[in-house]
Parts: sequence; structure tokens; C-alpha cells
Amino acid sequence: MSPEELHAIELLRRVPYGRVATSMRALPFLALARHVVVDGRVVLRMHSGFGYHRACNGSVVAYGADNFHSGDPRLWSVQFTGTAQLVEPTTAELELFGPGPHFVDGALFDPVYLHIEPQFVTVHALAGNPERQCQHAL
Repeated sequence: MSPEELHAIELLRRVPYGRVATSMRALPFLALARHVVVDGRVVLRMHSGFGYHRACNGSVVAYGADNFHSGDPRLWSVQFTGTAQLVEPTTAELELFGPGPHFVDGALFDPVYLHIEPQFVTVHALAGNPERQCQHAL
């Protein structure tokens, strides 16, 4: 792995959730996912009730995570792009994920797992003293 890929994986391990992006019925979408990193692969846990995993399986997806709401003045964002595949996680991988939520939008959480073997990895960082609060004009 390149130094940038190793750095991206190190950053990804610092946050538990990110967003997976692909398209479903020719429309783009983002979905929340829990992730762990195992042997250079990004393994995702999603709720199967929405069917997003079917759109991701076998497709090129982008998975991104960041620390934008951490309070850390050093902001970063990582993105992994690659083909997603449905997987049955190992016992060790399940332990890394920890317990899932009980409900998603009022429905019982039904987990499904995907892995992404990254083909492209990007890391972006904001330096300096960025404004941390959103201000809305009415």
C-alpha cells in the first residue's frame, strides 16, 4: 500500500461511521454505514431494510468519512473508491463492529455486510483556523 493509502486507513479507523455513495435506478444516493478496516479492506455494515446493499453489490462505490464534527481543529476527509461485494463477516470482524442499533427509522435493524477493496484513495485536510460554526442568514 502507498503511504497515502496507509494514512487514509489510519484516519478511517478514528471514526466509526461514514457514507457510501453509488446509484440506484440511475439516481445517486448516499447511505450511512458503520465501517471497520480489515487487511486493507473496508468492511461496511448497513441496514438491509432499505435495499441499498443490492445497489452497491458488484458496483463501484465511493465510501467517505471525516472528522468534521469532532471538534478537532485539524479537519480531514477520506474517500475510498472500489467495487463493493456482499460478504459474511468473520466472528472477529463482527466483534470489531460491536453492537448495532436496535432500530433504523422505526424498523428493527437487520444488518448486511459489504467489503470494498479500494482502487482509489484520497485524503483531504483543512489547515489553519477554519470557521467551526454554521451561520444562516434569513
